[in-house]
Amino acid sequence: MITPTRTARTDEPASALLGTLAAQGASGALSTEAGIVYLAAGHVVHVESALTPDIGDLLTHSGALAPAGWWEAIDQAGRRCRVGRQLVDSGHLAAGALELCHLGALFDAAYFVLAHDGPALRFRPGVSHWLGAVRAVPVDTVLRESRRRRELLHRIWPEPAIDLAPLARVPGPDPADLPVRRSRTLTQVDGVRTAAQIATALACRTFHTLVELRRLAAAGLVVPKAPAPAPSLAPAPATATAPVFAEPGPAPRPTAPDEPDTALLRRLLHALEAL
Repeated sequence: MITPTRTARTDEPASALLGTLAAQGASGALSTEAGIVYLAAGHVVHVESALTPDIGDLLTHSGALAPAGWWEAIDQAGRRCRVGRQLVDSGHLAAGALELCHLGALFDAAYFVLAHDGPALRFRPGVSHWLGAVRAVPVDTVLRESRRRRELLHRIWPEPAIDLAPLARVPGPDPADLPVRRSRTLTQVDGVRTAAQIATALACRTFHTLVELRRLAAAGLVVPKAPAPAPSLAPAPATATAPVFAEPGPAPRPTAPDEPDTALLRRLLHALEAL
């Protein structure tokens, strides 16, 4: 087996590098612009992204786990990368509930990490996630599921800006016949929140929220909010009013030429006469 080494950014897509690392049975963390994929023996054990709620948010906001229990597990087992095991052993969470939530968070984050299949930034061999091993997933399964989700969302509404931009409602009364989940999602659209923030507020998986948001967009109820225009550095245009000039002051009075000092000239004349 080839031992993977630390890599710098290349033009190789993240999906291709994941396939190479899987074939090598690599363990470590592969970073992309959208998140990090954690591998153990060539399998994906966790994926995290700033664009999706993490597993702690999903567990605590849904009521499956008290926040105190979550932070207690972090304090006791985070350094040993055994937070998941600690939650189960302490009785705070059933193993099945942890596995279900973990897989949901993994596939949600993997969708964003692989959505545009940008280049990998770096691979750090031997790096483990603090959650620890919960359920390992083959790389091929992660890639296939990410592709399936991307195609499904495209069929619902082909505008990918819905996934990332702050979302705003289209002015008008809310329809009364929306399904319950879609209606709850619409109530969270406020012109500020993104899909990930709406998912966190609803304690819902991001992909399910994306499905509802794209359906709302297809119905003409939600649009991505346009970014604010950047401040212009050019000078402000002149107004249409006539320019105002300062009133001219009085013209300076011409000065008279200095008169000769007649006393001095008389003394000089007397001096010359004396000579």
